[in-house]
Amino acid sequence: MKTDIEIAQQATLKPIEAIAQQLDLTTDQWEPYGHTKAKLSDSLLKDLDDTSDGKIILVTSINPTPAGEGKSTVAVGLGQAFDKIGKNAAIALREPSMGPVMGLKGGAAGGGYSQLLPMEDINLHFTGDLHAITTANNALSAMIDNHIHRGNSLNIDPRRVEWKRVMDMNDRALRQMVVGLGGPTRGVPREDGFNITVASEVMAILCLATSLDDLKQRLARIVIGYTREEEPVTVNDLNMEGALTLLLKDALKPNLVQTTENTPAIIHGGPFANIAHGCNSMMATKTAAKLADYVVTEAGFGADLGAEKFLDIKSRVGGFDTSTVVIVATVRALKMHGGVSQDDLKQENVDALNGGMANLQKHIETIEQFGLSYVVAINKFPTDTDAETEFITTWCQARGVDVALTDVFASGGAGGTELAEKVVQKAEETPENVQYVYDTNDSIENKVRKVAQNVYGADDIALSAKAQKQLHFYEKQGWGHLPVCIAKTQYSLSDDPSLLGRPEGFTITIRELRPSIGAGFIVVLTGDMLTMPGLPKEPAALKMDITEEGNVTGLF
Repeated sequence: MKTDIEIAQQATLKPIEAIAQQLDLTTDQWEPYGHTKAKLSDSLLKDLDDTSDGKIILVTSINPTPAGEGKSTVAVGLGQAFDKIGKNAAIALREPSMGPVMGLKGGAAGGGYSQLLPMEDINLHFTGDLHAITTANNALSAMIDNHIHRGNSLNIDPRRVEWKRVMDMNDRALRQMVVGLGGPTRGVPREDGFNITVASEVMAILCLATSLDDLKQRLARIVIGYTREEEPVTVNDLNMEGALTLLLKDALKPNLVQTTENTPAIIHGGPFANIAHGCNSMMATKTAAKLADYVVTEAGFGADLGAEKFLDIKSRVGGFDTSTVVIVATVRALKMHGGVSQDDLKQENVDALNGGMANLQKHIETIEQFGLSYVVAINKFPTDTDAETEFITTWCQARGVDVALTDVFASGGAGGTELAEKVVQKAEETPENVQYVYDTNDSIENKVRKVAQNVYGADDIALSAKAQKQLHFYEKQGWGHLPVCIAKTQYSLSDDPSLLGRPEGFTITIRELRPSIGAGFIVVLTGDMLTMPGLPKEPAALKMDITEEGNVTGLF
């Protein structure tokens, strides 16, 4: 089979104005960004306020493995499959980060014949949204250090500056550093460090804002650090919210592209789900729901991370309903959860597959706890045997679980029509009434405990001395009512990435907390979770190149 990049480069793209016309957009509601991309107006959502909402379909998965799950591919393929069965559909997904594109994980534009196009642009610089977020974040860092250098009228304690610089690349060397060295003219020395851009609170804010004014108000509430008397210092105190909003004015506008089968796709925002809230922007999802009868969206990694945050944070803040959920599983990943090494995945092993089904079972239980209907999608790989796919199908049917074998990677939308039909049935027949894991009036500690016990399956949580002190301080500041955004490894239900399957008898260790007051949640760091990843031994970037004719090679 052809590579992703070969399929993408041979696909026939419609002019972007034709995609805009499919959504019944007027010329003042979008602006071209080249021939195949566009920016939607930031006032479009307000213009469509009186339009009824379409059905929102959330695509999630089991815990990912190096074997791959293809959640984005299934999401794109499902959107295309809706078109195949005569339904008006749109797709709303995240923008890829350069870190995983150049590193190990790969992009987030789908694969095979279920891709977002132009995939080279989307996986690289796209429309510059992530660069704008990086610039805004680092402009704030520069202003903080300049304020301290120029007399520090706010009495900011340099030892308690919480705001970090960012870059959209995996760079472990920048995790911890000292800035301001070199004498009096170089600033005030203090400890600092870098996060990856997708972990920035600016990214989270952009993805939860619904207008320029909302964006500005959220930016103003960012807590950058504390005074020597341990009082919070905000962006509003620095009078920087206007400048930051200015830097983000174009990034706030959702991006319109298309799939390999010309299905409209709104791609916007990209916080990671293991260290952030893992969902595309509120504006993209809500706009898509105004423009189509069915909206396919996804949340990063497994249901323990992305789906929990999509439901407990994003849908709660956005006040919208989720009609049904698709849980993606693969034979390969389930065999790894059952104990098979990555080198042996091509060999048929129904016993190992059976052992790995416990992971799928836990994610099913999680979605059931939210009170939502769901369909399991078996994302087919060429190495899967009939015995293996039939085992999963039989396992699901024996438990009354709707399941569909999908082959959207090789067959595009045609490979997902069974899934689309089952999703439509669930979305039309099931009442939309999400049951959140916790109440916002719960204490921060109890919110974390409820997620750990009900979603991860932990026995309990254990707080470090630092986390205990922070909990008390945050409650005192009046932040106790905010949702929690837990940073945890994506590979395991626990905080130990080596514990695959469905581990039992474990405790989630809470290392520290960070306030994201502008975004509107408390970040909770578990285990050894880092907010600046590192590159693997052989980064994917080593295989990438561009020809003299300008054709990209080696990009998946």
